[in-house]
Amino acid sequence: MNLRESVVAITGAGQGLGQMMAVTLAHAGAELALIDVNEQALKVTQDQCHMLGVKALTYIADVTNEAEVEQTFSDVVTDFGQLDGLVNNAGILRDGLLVKVKDDHVSKMSLEQFTSVIDVNLTGTFLCGREAALQMIQTKRLGMIINISSVARAGNIGQTNYAASKAAVATLATTWARELARYGIRAAAIAPGVIETPMAAQMKPEAIERLEAMIPVGRMGHTNEIASTVKFLFENDYVNGRVIEVDGGIRM
Repeated sequence: MNLRESVVAITGAGQGLGQMMAVTLAHAGAELALIDVNEQALKVTQDQCHMLGVKALTYIADVTNEAEVEQTFSDVVTDFGQLDGLVNNAGILRDGLLVKVKDDHVSKMSLEQFTSVIDVNLTGTFLCGREAALQMIQTKRLGMIINISSVARAGNIGQTNYAASKAAVATLATTWARELARYGIRAAAIAPGVIETPMAAQMKPEAIERLEAMIPVGRMGHTNEIASTVKFLFENDYVNGRVIEVDGGIRM
């Protein structure tokens, strides 16, 4: 894929990984459809893309709302005339143990705690992937869908909901690669390890130190290292149906 001739949509584009992906792809000349629920954060990302001289439009949408997702991707094609790529990046964390029993006190992960993460991370990825694929097919674009998974897909203490969602989005990517190849559409996933984001920065220094000691390269990953992998996947037309682990060698 020649990014200079492409339009790429990014969900969760308002901050962190999504923002760095947008800036990296803008550097490569891609036009961007920036999707998030946070209008103010989206404006910051849009301004950064505009400074690089590319067209970037913002779309306020809840990825769990089917009607909003359908309308958003229809609007993207109306505004740009095409859609060539999607990065399914929007996601949330609501960590907690499945059950915890101490003395006479019992706590459980609530159904709402579980479903809220599944709704955003998995259902949102499904809806956006479906609508992006439909638009690519109808406009006869040879595109690509990238799902952001996680090394937690292998299972991680306190992340029943998150791990399940990230295992599922990796499987969606490998399934879509098989289903959509007939239309010239590729799909893949990236499974980041622990990445230095605003969310990670909220951890206590001693917790960060312990965490980094577990990572063979000795540090957390940087957002640009994930973004550069996104760029690589778009530009290498022979990568399809794979989950790329970018984790510094850590294994959950």
